[in-house]
Amino acid sequence: MKSTINKEFFLKPTLQLAKDLLGTKLVHIIDGMEVSGIIVETEAYIGPGDRAAHSFQNRRTKRTEILFHEPGLIYTYQMHTHTLINVVGGEVNSPHAILIRALEPLDGIEKMVEFRKNQPISNLTNGPGKLTKALNITMSSYGKPIWEPPVYITEGIEPKDISRGPRIGIENTGEARDYPWRFWITDNKFVSKGR
Repeated sequence: MKSTINKEFFLKPTLQLAKDLLGTKLVHIIDGMEVSGIIVETEAYIGPGDRAAHSFQNRRTKRTEILFHEPGLIYTYQMHTHTLINVVGGEVNSPHAILIRALEPLDGIEKMVEFRKNQPISNLTNGPGKLTKALNITMSSYGKPIWEPPVYITEGIEPKDISRGPRIGIENTGEARDYPWRFWITDNKFVSKGR
């Protein structure tokens, strides 16, 4: 595994960025220890015209404020009891986001098992709420650059094949439900289970 990705990596169209994040390595440094996984699934949200996006119709709230800032910042939010982690995409004042949906566990697996209360490795990080628990990513990462520690992305692997399809869990959003804006490394066993 190589160096940290710099901020220029994020200066590209959001759908391209959602694909390019596949194979990168998401890292959290915890007490000097690296806990990490390879990103194997992402999902793009392209507000303000995307009914499934938090920033639909340029909705600007305390929660969504960071989406209006530069790409590559971290957008965390709470859903039920889970913290979900996104990467801000698009340009300034063009509020896009990419949800990190699943990881393939890599470093610090024993720590992940501890955080996930002894779940099997196959179930540690195969969903957006699971992976943040496994890496102990919290709301404290909100607004921070994802190219700088303690939560950051580095170069990882080159995916052999990438699949795309509709996003998951966004009912009652009209045609946005069927936009093929979810991307995953084909046949990777850590991809989340969806429709």
